[in-house]
Amino acid sequence: MVQYHRCHQQWRKGDKRIEEDEESQAFIMECGSSGCYFKRTRPKLISLLFLSLLSCCFILAPHLFSPGSTLPLFYSFGVEKEGPVADTDANTPLCSSISNGTICCDRSSIRSDVCIMKGDVRTHPTSSSVFLYISRDTKGFIDYAEEEGDEEVQHERIKPYTRKWETSVMDSIDEVDLIAKKVHSGINHHCDVWHDVPAVFFSTGGYTGNVYHEFNDGILPLFITSQHFNKKVVFVILEYHSWWIMKYGDVLSELSDYPAIDFSGDKRIHCFPEAIIGLRIHDELTVDSALMQGGKSIVDFRNLLDRAYWPRIRSLIQDEEQEAREKLEHKLSLFPTSETLMKMGKEAQEDQLEKPKLVILSRNGSRGITNENLLVKMAEEVGFQVNVLRPDRTTELAKIYRALNSSDAMVGVHGAAMTHFLFMRPGCVFIQVVPLGTIWAAETYYGEPARKLGLKYIGYEIVPKESSLYEEYDKNDPVLRDPNSVNEKGWQYTKSIYLEGQKVRLDLRRFRKRLVRAYDSHISKMTRHESQ
Repeated sequence: MVQYHRCHQQWRKGDKRIEEDEESQAFIMECGSSGCYFKRTRPKLISLLFLSLLSCCFILAPHLFSPGSTLPLFYSFGVEKEGPVADTDANTPLCSSISNGTICCDRSSIRSDVCIMKGDVRTHPTSSSVFLYISRDTKGFIDYAEEEGDEEVQHERIKPYTRKWETSVMDSIDEVDLIAKKVHSGINHHCDVWHDVPAVFFSTGGYTGNVYHEFNDGILPLFITSQHFNKKVVFVILEYHSWWIMKYGDVLSELSDYPAIDFSGDKRIHCFPEAIIGLRIHDELTVDSALMQGGKSIVDFRNLLDRAYWPRIRSLIQDEEQEAREKLEHKLSLFPTSETLMKMGKEAQEDQLEKPKLVILSRNGSRGITNENLLVKMAEEVGFQVNVLRPDRTTELAKIYRALNSSDAMVGVHGAAMTHFLFMRPGCVFIQVVPLGTIWAAETYYGEPARKLGLKYIGYEIVPKESSLYEEYDKNDPVLRDPNSVNEKGWQYTKSIYLEGQKVRLDLRRFRKRLVRAYDSHISKMTRHESQ
């Protein structure tokens, strides 16, 4: 994960890359902020390029002027769309508009492949295939059973998971065969379940089980791919997990009005007028509004989470209020005196004091804060009302959402749980403690996305003395003094040393400055609101 993005970043920033053509004439590919381009090193190349272009024109002429062509040239020849092509908008994804009886696959992204099928689309009940039936005439369609003479006109294969570049995990993802066939007409069109809305196929395999990957690789891409259907869409899931459906059912209900389908477990023939196989993904934990219909952004995604979780949160609040009333009645029954009433009134008044709320996302084991109890005490002295949250895989997301949605600041050590910054309200403060060897990952996966959501992000990079590694290595060891050189050895070194083998003991005097900044930010925000 980290290795890919580090290489990708270097590719963008790299100065030069040398490539050779068949005649050993060097090209220099220079990359800068505006992109990459080739620069010739020999004048002879101009004439060669001209001859090549002229040859291509003769070869492509029939395709360019053929009236029967339905796919754009840049798709047909697999050219990656880096900018405007003909009259197509630069931000319009490939295959965004296709004709009936067509399979179109966009394989231009390094992150995921997406295919679209339009027409008579049917799932295969006994294999990992999806068929698109194209009638030989206009009289109708045939039954699912294949007849002699059926002609396969297109066959695509796709693994609908958003980590295309990562071979190790993609090897574990089920592959889907997409097959278009011209078939004889005359037999009644049969389906076990007919849907009059499109389908979106995707996998919940891979790294599912890690909250970062569940949101980054699944939930956010699902929002990006399906939100424009306005809930009139069916989700078909490969590597289906009942626990995943239970965990994210509230979110799914805001994206679709229909129950999800287990692709391999449901043996019925499901028929759709259109299907999208695979999910589009923009960047780490974000939504690029320039690529979305209607300019939807990461804030719109957060608003969707709000709608998804508030019904459950209201139920939790009602339960707590009922419990509080019962406790009050019990106290009054035991001590029905004026002194008891005055004491309870004072406690209620103190509870209503407007202190900013700070949530500390606590970790057990690796990258845990060993002096967390002192951190809590210091945060309370600064002026925060502190809530220590220790979520695990079984913690209900609505409860985590409620805690962070009502908070004014959050503190946590770099790790998957930082994904929960998505639950915070724009304008609040997110302080991420950055252990040794994780600076790049902390900024890329959580710091930059948090700013895009509108949070005030504060990164706290620890010094070697704040790491448990300081007691294990010599003070001049590269593990302490040059983490980048250790990370360059490979992901396993990063994982075993910095992610799994490190704890944090905060320098509270130094960290206090971050808490004061967060507190002052809240006070300034409140002052502005009151003056408006």
